[in-house]
Amino acid sequence: MTDDIRDRAVAIYDRFTHEHHDRRTLLREMTLLTGSALAAEVLIGGIAASPATAAIVAPDDKRLKTFPNARIPVAGGKPIKGYIAAPRGKRPTATVLVFHENRGLTPHIQDVARRVALAGFFAVASDFLFDEGGTPADEDRAREMIGAANLDTIVGEAAGAVRHFAGTGTPPTRVGVIGFCWGGALVNRVAIAAGDRLSAGIAYYGPAPDPAEAVKVSAPLLLHYAGKDARVAQTGEPWVAALKAAGKPVEAYTYPGVDHAFNNDTSAQRYDKAAADLAWSRTIAFLHRYLDA
Repeated sequence: MTDDIRDRAVAIYDRFTHEHHDRRTLLREMTLLTGSALAAEVLIGGIAASPATAAIVAPDDKRLKTFPNARIPVAGGKPIKGYIAAPRGKRPTATVLVFHENRGLTPHIQDVARRVALAGFFAVASDFLFDEGGTPADEDRAREMIGAANLDTIVGEAAGAVRHFAGTGTPPTRVGVIGFCWGGALVNRVAIAAGDRLSAGIAYYGPAPDPAEAVKVSAPLLLHYAGKDARVAQTGEPWVAALKAAGKPVEAYTYPGVDHAFNNDTSAQRYDKAAADLAWSRTIAFLHRYLDA
């Protein structure tokens, strides 16, 4: 496969996942690109996330305690369901909320939560499709549900979770958030909504809000962008500029030559290990810098 065909295939798949959600259109466009329906299905399989891919941190890793069906408290609202991971044998001093992609609370996002816990944090990954019955096994259905969900309600739930965990200790616990794709966009919006209760926010290739909202951000932000991701870049660049103009603490990195979702190791065609490892090292260092007591 040439790089040109691969890049065009990823662009077609991104339109499917973020815009029209019509699988027949996806298959038709991929078939025109590859020359056959079979080749199109193989290529789609390489771009899409594979739930069978081995986790970076195993679900039964003995260094961790995990709670797959946890109830996540929300200040001022009803609890939502999610996944919690914590280091075994030590009490974390800070909480990190993990926001999922538009596929919902998948095994990959649970794996990310375990990676956060191994770094010494209390990791909490909420299922923001809980009100609709929870994340389904069918990722296409999950994307439809995310698209139909009330974003203002979800932002309120996420900010409410920040407020809950920030208020559970004496002194108050420091809370960070980390999100990917749709969850990266949620990080930016929670940084606006949660105010000074949030201590750090990290967004991976998350579409940004109106730059005029930058003045409402209190927490330091770390923003990761993919060099080939023009869709997100057109919102991210003015957002970063507005944060800097408002004097907000922000670090932004663009990783050249990589695709949207480059951190997702369950997608063979998108994952870029070198960029993912570098971004992750920056992520953990950022969390320790702003969340460690």
